[in-house]
Amino acid sequence: MSNRLENKVAIVTGGGAGIGEAISKLFAREGARVIVAGLPEDPVDDVAADIRATGGAALPFKGDLSTLQAAKDCVKTATNEYGRLDILINNAGTFVETNMLEDFTEEGFDYMVKNNIRTSFAMSKAALPELQKAKGNIVFAGSEAGVLGVPQNAPYGGTKGFVIAFAKGLAGEQAAHGVRVNIVGPGPIDTAWTHKETGPMDKQMEKMNNQANLMGRRGSVEEIANVYLFLASEEASYVTGALYMVDGGITIGKGPIGDQAAKSFKQEPQPSLDLDHSMDGHTTIRE
Repeated sequence: MSNRLENKVAIVTGGGAGIGEAISKLFAREGARVIVAGLPEDPVDDVAADIRATGGAALPFKGDLSTLQAAKDCVKTATNEYGRLDILINNAGTFVETNMLEDFTEEGFDYMVKNNIRTSFAMSKAALPELQKAKGNIVFAGSEAGVLGVPQNAPYGGTKGFVIAFAKGLAGEQAAHGVRVNIVGPGPIDTAWTHKETGPMDKQMEKMNNQANLMGRRGSVEEIANVYLFLASEEASYVTGALYMVDGGITIGKGPIGDQAAKSFKQEPQPSLDLDHSMDGHTTIRE
């Protein structure tokens, strides 16, 4: 299949790196005109130039998208240059540190709230008038952490839990306007975030991320971008308010996290009831 987003205009926040770069380039390859949006220090110029060099249409936008003014300016860039806005990909976010909560920094918490929550709020608010005109859609970046929580970064999971609930509420509101809203929930993905050399994870967390899912590896950024493409396309015309987990099975995996449990957790309490049938049960179908 090709040209699945032909004549569509998309904004991809956090579009300069990681999953965002893959989304930007895949959407452009499928015919979309893309605004590659990010912070001033993000490589959005490079990604937009790469897209144009391969025959696609893309422009960079730099700004702090957690502010409503920058979000409005980003949307205006899309409408001024391409005449419309069909798709908003709320991909921008950050994973800044790993610490138990008692050691988690206030700065790290505030930074995640700003980039994971406020950016999603501001961009959605700014884009909705145009998306309503186009009967377009929004796809948010959730996370398996927003469903399960994540040890040593409880605030990150909390921000993603907000995003998931916010997006579902927005789907309910926007149905009256013909705007679909969905969420992608990645698991551990092969980006700088999940390598000890380039992100906040240590060697032990890296190992556990790979062992705790059914596939025994990180996902690739292209594997995630493919799901964004489906949800943003007309192929998902009957999908709204949905959370698509793209996590290698980590949400149902029985990984080795119990190895890290305190000894007091591993020891069963002494029974206080006189039980004779605790090991009985219908383990096969019986007449």
